[in-house]
Amino acid sequence: MRQVSLDRLRTLVTIADYGSFAEAARVLHLAPPTVSLHISDLESRVGAQLLSRQRGRIAPSAVGETLIAHARRLLADAEQAIEDVRRQAQGLEGRVRLGASTAAVAHHLPAALAQLRDKHPGIDVRISVLTSQETLAQLADGAIDVGLVALPQASMKGLSIEPWRKDPVVAYLPAHWGCPRHVTPEWLAQQPLILGDANTRLARLAADWFAAGGQYPTPRIKLNFTDAIKSLVASGYGATLLPDEGDAAGRDSRVAVRPLRPALWRALGVAHRTDNIDRPTEYVLDVLRGVRGRKKA
Repeated sequence: MRQVSLDRLRTLVTIADYGSFAEAARVLHLAPPTVSLHISDLESRVGAQLLSRQRGRIAPSAVGETLIAHARRLLADAEQAIEDVRRQAQGLEGRVRLGASTAAVAHHLPAALAQLRDKHPGIDVRISVLTSQETLAQLADGAIDVGLVALPQASMKGLSIEPWRKDPVVAYLPAHWGCPRHVTPEWLAQQPLILGDANTRLARLAADWFAAGGQYPTPRIKLNFTDAIKSLVASGYGATLLPDEGDAAGRDSRVAVRPLRPALWRALGVAHRTDNIDRPTEYVLDVLRGVRGRKKA
């Protein structure tokens, strides 16, 4: 069935508002025959008269009143849809889907989100907690718009990955151990360990760091939740390697933090698609670039 045109509904509403075919034609910048054609087409679709002449003025029939009420809502919805899309195209409003790890969400995103709220309050950032590989896969599929990922990553067609920040990896140790000033692979490998599984970039970095010192330790537990790991360290269960995220004020007194020798760094990057970047996504990327890492190698 042929769809009803919004133009025809707009013509009907305008005639009802002005009480005249001629005035509706003037307001809508249409030829009078076109206005008559619009009404004739609508009346043939509904099978009833929509307008009648009353005391020299065109007025809606009962059926016309019902259709006009629906037409006003449809036209208002259409105008609102165009306005919403226009504001999104201009970057005044919109939704940006972002993927990041739990640690990045906790330590790095709050400053960026605060700046975004101040500069672009109409942009809604929806966050998914994902691994780096999940983030890249969802970016490639178009399921998210921006991602924070561990570096390095292999290049992927259609995606851009730019360096964002570098943080030193440090040892988190139970404070009662009597810890050395600097932690080496040889010393740490002899301690009870809490390490991540091999699916994370940090776990692979840690394994390479141990291997460079000729060490291949087996951890007591493999765990990927940073807060849970720190709680276990505080309880004395074992030691771990984590990036120093600058949260010294909130550290548990039962936990000692020591630099590594040789030093180890965890790098993060910002990933996004290279084509069809809308304005809200550009604004999010600009804010992220403005809060790049505080620490450099």
